[in-house]
Amino acid sequence: MDKLKRVLSGRDTEEPSGLAEVIDATSLGWGTRVKGFVACFAIGCLCSILGSCLLWIPKKGLVLFAVFYTLGNIASIGSTMFLMGPMKQLKRMFEPTRLIATIVMLLCLILTLCSAFWWRKAGLALLFCILQFFAMAWYSISFIPYARDAVKKCVSVCLS
Repeated sequence: MDKLKRVLSGRDTEEPSGLAEVIDATSLGWGTRVKGFVACFAIGCLCSILGSCLLWIPKKGLVLFAVFYTLGNIASIGSTMFLMGPMKQLKRMFEPTRLIATIVMLLCLILTLCSAFWWRKAGLALLFCILQFFAMAWYSISFIPYARDAVKKCVSVCLS
């Protein structure tokens, strides 16, 4: 049957390469993609909520909050890779229109973890979590047409 499909599609002489077989074997159906998205996004939300609950633990709470909040954001970004595929997601992340937002967001994710684990500065971790929130929001609205312009306009009206 596969041979018939190849003949009818005009690919009867070429044998599939190893890479093509891997891509065909790992491609997911739409239902599986949606389930993966929902599961990964739910894990991200759960990590963020858990981090918020752990914030009130004495001494280590702020560091745990920073770590779980960051893991939640990473899972949320990873969830969108299920919908559009990892390569397309990476290409869209680094398009010129959202390059700066992507770099700032990824930098805030890394700096939050560095301040929690290596530098052990809870205040710095909290600052990077706040910056992470704004960077993630700015990155997210870059996918909505004219949303950045609307936010800039609202901020300029509020500040003037």
